[in-house]
Amino acid sequence: MVLLHWCLLWLLFPLSSRTQKLPTRDEELFQMQIRDKAFFHDSSVIPDGAEISSYLFRDTPKRYFFVVEEDNTPLSVTVTPCDAPLEWKLSLQELPEDTSGEGSGDLEPLEQQKQQIINEEGTELFSYKGNDVEYFISSSSPSGLYQLDLLSTEKDTHFKVYATTTPESDQPYPELPYDPRVDVTSLGRTTVTLAWKPSPTASLLKQPIQYCVVINKEHNFKSLCAVEAKLSADDAFMMAPKPGLDFSPFDFAHFGFPSDNSGKERSFQAKPSPKLGRHVYSRPKVDIQKICIGNKNIFTVSDLKPDTQYYFDVFVVNVNSNMSTAYVGTFARTKEEAKQKTVELKDGKVTDVFVKRKGAKFLRFAPVSSHQKVTFFIHSCLDAVQIQVRRDGKLLLSQNVEGIQQFQLRGKPKAKYLIRLKGNKKGASMLKILATTRPTKQSFPSLPEDTRIKAFDKLRTCSSATVAWLGTQERNKFCIYKKEVDDNYNEDQKRREQNQCLGPDIRKKSEKVLCKYFHSQNLQKAVTTETIKGLQPGKSYLLDVYVIGHGGHSVKYQSKVVKTRKFC
Repeated sequence: MVLLHWCLLWLLFPLSSRTQKLPTRDEELFQMQIRDKAFFHDSSVIPDGAEISSYLFRDTPKRYFFVVEEDNTPLSVTVTPCDAPLEWKLSLQELPEDTSGEGSGDLEPLEQQKQQIINEEGTELFSYKGNDVEYFISSSSPSGLYQLDLLSTEKDTHFKVYATTTPESDQPYPELPYDPRVDVTSLGRTTVTLAWKPSPTASLLKQPIQYCVVINKEHNFKSLCAVEAKLSADDAFMMAPKPGLDFSPFDFAHFGFPSDNSGKERSFQAKPSPKLGRHVYSRPKVDIQKICIGNKNIFTVSDLKPDTQYYFDVFVVNVNSNMSTAYVGTFARTKEEAKQKTVELKDGKVTDVFVKRKGAKFLRFAPVSSHQKVTFFIHSCLDAVQIQVRRDGKLLLSQNVEGIQQFQLRGKPKAKYLIRLKGNKKGASMLKILATTRPTKQSFPSLPEDTRIKAFDKLRTCSSATVAWLGTQERNKFCIYKKEVDDNYNEDQKRREQNQCLGPDIRKKSEKVLCKYFHSQNLQKAVTTETIKGLQPGKSYLLDVYVIGHGGHSVKYQSKVVKTRKFC
């Protein structure tokens, strides 16, 4: 056993300028060694009972050593690839005899022992190639120097290694239940509910755990290490390891520094010597999300896109050791967006349309007879809406509409028109639309450019208010209504009252002031005034003017709040 320690120390001598103690499972030394992280980063020794993280350059093998001090010792070695498949091999190194040929009991020269170990291939115990979390386990292993060789042929990559001689008592990786599958219990257009059986690590071993759910559109992940590698990948390059921390000094050869060890001494397969310098890998941004949810084993993923395939993985993490185990992931496609129902427009009939915030509605107009022109009347009740009109698939019109607007398009025999109405970001939209091939009389009244009501402050009294509004050259009927409101009448209430499509038929009879007909061929003189009487002193009133067209459809001007004088 003394020889075993001397051989390993000589193997590691070029890797450190200071004296290092060999990691053992002696508990007094073990805790000190685990705390001394620099010891393991600067060496190729795998500590007993602790996980190490390291870095592999593409086509550059890396070798680690692990000591088993006594025969018939349990041994477990776990290798976790992060973001690339690995080739790895575990071997038992044949050591030279403890005594020299003369039987003197003296050790052979140390340099000779070192060379003998390096030259020996050893007995292969296990090998694997792939990106699964794979392990070697033996209930009874001989004492000796175990050698782990790793290689990445695809790209530079991170990986993790865990080795222990006490696998039964350590149990650093959380256990999976007898059924380790993740199930989809509910599926919607933008949500997916997942469920899985709890880990025995929490229920039986009473160890603290948490579950982490990972969502992405590419593939399932086999380790949390692979997820974190994706999340931490920079847009422009793979993060290079820090010298002395993530890789051994012999890797400096690839940055133009000399190396004491040749590539052949470290390679377990014949590989051409890598060229000096490293490629910089360009990576697109990865659409991946990791959510740790505590110890719940049911979770609903929200804000997904409709009709999109997603991959879902669940990892159980030991909170104490920060080591994790992957459940068997699943995938699902969210449901399609509900197909928009197309509303059929009838020639000359007004149709009411409601459009959700940022939503859209589709309407179809198919005239039954030949026609030369088609006229569309649009009355947007609240905020502006966007209208698009296509004739047999060809876009004819696309613009925003506020208030009342009229569009006249050239017709075509047997043509069909598809109208798309899109709401805005502020809120839901309400509108009235009429399509006709015979626009003899307008169903909607004509409106002036300015639909505000003007109040004259100097004509205001304790019991009356005088207002004015603009008209048009077309003779229309105007009705004015009043309603008492609180002094703190705010913009939100005003917005609710501002629906221009709500007609006078919803108003109380007591709120009606009067109705009158009015027009002027001279637009400069198309102004009318009215004095509303019978008001109370110091009170606020909401005034509304409705203009009613030939077809009976009305449009409301912008509401106006006036306040009577308190003292006269």
